Amino acid sequence: MTDVVPASLTANPWPEVTRATQAANDAAEPESALLECVQATLRITGDANAFKQPGALKEGERHYFVGGVFLAAPDNASHLLVAEWGFPRVQHRLHFPLDTGHPGWIWQNRTPLILENTDEHSEFKQILKTSRMGSAMYAPMLWQGQFLGQIITAAQARNTFSPPDRDRIAAMASIAAGLYMAKSGPAWLDQAWRDTIG
Repeated sequence: MTDVVPASLTANPWPEVTRATQAANDAAEPESALLECVQATLRITGDANAFKQPGALKEGERHYFVGGVFLAAPDNASHLLVAEWGFPRVQHRLHFPLDTGHPGWIWQNRTPLILENTDEHSEFKQILKTSRMGSAMYAPMLWQGQFLGQIITAAQARNTFSPPDRDRIAAMASIAAGLYMAKSGPAWLDQAWRDTIG
C-alpha cells in the first residue's frame, strides 16, 4: 500500500488540475485517465497537517490516504472499484451492492458528500479492508443525466477534509465523467466487469 500522496496543493490547485486533465486526455484507455483524476483529487483536497491535531489519529493508526472510482457496473446492481490508489492489492476490482453505505447514498442522491469525521456517522461502512478511515468524500460522475459512478477519497486522520474540498472533488468528478465517456468507458467497463465475474 502506498502511503502519502505528494504535498498538498490546496493553496493553488489549478496547475495540478491542468496537468492532470491533460495527462488524462493523453491516456490510452479509460482507467488510466480516471487514475489521473483520482490522484489529482488527492493532491488538491484535504488538510495535509490534519493528522497532527489531537484526536485525529487513534492508537495504532497512521497517516495515509486512499482514493478510487466506484463505477456503476453493467449488472445495474453493483459498484466496481477501478483506478484505485492506496487500496490493498487484494481489493483490486472489488465490487459490492450499489446501495451500500455512503457510496449507495451518492448513487441515490447524485450529489457530493463529505464526512469530516466518520466517527460521527454510525452508518459509515468500512470498505477499505485494512482499516476504517477517519475522513471521507464522495462525488458523483454524471453524464447527460446518467449516473456513471463516483470518485471517492478518504484519509485515516479525522477532519482531513472540509467543505471547500467538496467543490474540488465535485469538479474532478465532472472532468472524470467526460474523459471516461470520450475514451469509450462503458465498453471498457463491460469487458472489465466480465473479467471480474468470469
